[in-house]
Amino acid sequence: MIVTWVTVRITDYRWEAELMQQILTAQGIPNRVIAQGSTAYPGCGVSAALQVPLHEQWTALLLLSPVEEEDRSS
Repeated sequence: MIVTWVTVRITDYRWEAELMQQILTAQGIPNRVIAQGSTAYPGCGVSAALQVPLHEQWTALLLLSPVEEEDRSS
């Protein structure tokens, strides 16, 4: 079976992608982190992309999206 991978997040820091990877793994969503190249300066982060199978795209996006706060002014 061929798996089509889709990028759900790109970040400037690999550690950030690995943290999101742990969130998805804890929910049983297959994923992978792909390096996006080298840095221009030593000490800077290495950009990375977080990918999931196409059929898991929307679930992953929901899990990684920020929590909306309720409007309590009413």
